[in-house]
Amino acid sequence: MSAPSGTPVPSAPPSYEETTGINVSYPHTYPVPEPGQKPDGKGMNPPPYLGQPTPANNPITVQTVYVQQPVVFYDRPVQMCCPSCNQMIVTRLSYDSGALTWLSCGGLCLLGCIAGCCLIPFCIDALKDVDHSCPNCNALIGSYKRL
Repeated sequence: MSAPSGTPVPSAPPSYEETTGINVSYPHTYPVPEPGQKPDGKGMNPPPYLGQPTPANNPITVQTVYVQQPVVFYDRPVQMCCPSCNQMIVTRLSYDSGALTWLSCGGLCLLGCIAGCCLIPFCIDALKDVDHSCPNCNALIGSYKRL
């Protein structure tokens, strides 16, 4: 067998005797310290295999990504980083009539409060939905639905 470059490729890995250099004449003999010679590690590495390409030194680009935890909105202001303007803010609240407000109004009408008392839920912020917005850029960040 031979590789496309013309250098012979061994068909099997070398045996233990071939790798340690004991009484074998292998084409690439490895240096073995002679008796009385102290192995210092220099020159003891086997020559590189000629058929393998050396790994290329490609620069590695590292990108740091900061993941923001999801924010849960309730009926209280939240301190967070605005995703629109990237500033640390405390959200501004605005109240909107939602499903709970309208159901409360309808329930009061069914109980006989038709002389205007059924409109009381529209005056109570605790029955309304809450929208959180940024005080800097006025972007709508999130909302809290009562129902």
